[in-house]
Amino acid sequence: MKESKIWFIRGMKAGIPIGLGYFAVAFTLGIAARGAGLTALQSGFMSAAMLASAGEFAAINAIASGAGYMEMAVTELVVNLRYLLMSGALSQKVRRDKPFIHRFLMAYGVTDEIFAVSMGVEGKLHPFYLYGAVSTAAPGWVAGTVMGVLLGMIMPHRVMSAMSVALYGMFLAVVIPPSKSSKIIAGVVGISMAASAVFAYLPVAGALSDGVRIIILTVLVSGMAALLFPVGGKEEKKNEA
Repeated sequence: MKESKIWFIRGMKAGIPIGLGYFAVAFTLGIAARGAGLTALQSGFMSAAMLASAGEFAAINAIASGAGYMEMAVTELVVNLRYLLMSGALSQKVRRDKPFIHRFLMAYGVTDEIFAVSMGVEGKLHPFYLYGAVSTAAPGWVAGTVMGVLLGMIMPHRVMSAMSVALYGMFLAVVIPPSKSSKIIAGVVGISMAASAVFAYLPVAGALSDGVRIIILTVLVSGMAALLFPVGGKEEKKNEA
């Protein structure tokens, strides 16, 4: 079996639980899109093109309020700016023997969850791993959005409330295993959660958008961790293999 096919299948397996979580959470997005006057086709196309929950909710709110194109574009840029940091980090993990074009193609599938599982792969990353993850995760997000538009309004409120927290459970499933195996990672995760809670209530930081706060916290916490617990050269050479 070709190496790329093996990596693609690995990615597909990692993307299945993400897709299930996306399907559940996207129901609420579909309901919001329907409330803003979007059709199932329009909503599905938006989800397929963006793959970003916060960005899509921001777009739906902008559409509902009658915002102009420039205002929507700036809003999306700010809300989704954190993916710039994720893409930069992910590009450094991709195997050097792969063509540069893969970094552009991979950019489409950089979401919080896919980024997390991709960065969690031991050693260097084959681009087809991310392609495989996107192939099973993205359809769940698009299908959930469309079904939310078509059926969401007739579902019981308790069911919708339960589905809305599915994504948080998936985040825990991504974070807990590496935290159990490394005290450093567990400490960084704990500090990140505490800092995020503090930032939400600070007068100035609390007024910032979620995307901007994530960027600030990512730079501060990751920078601190890199200074205090740098990765040794030997380990980096090992990962290159």
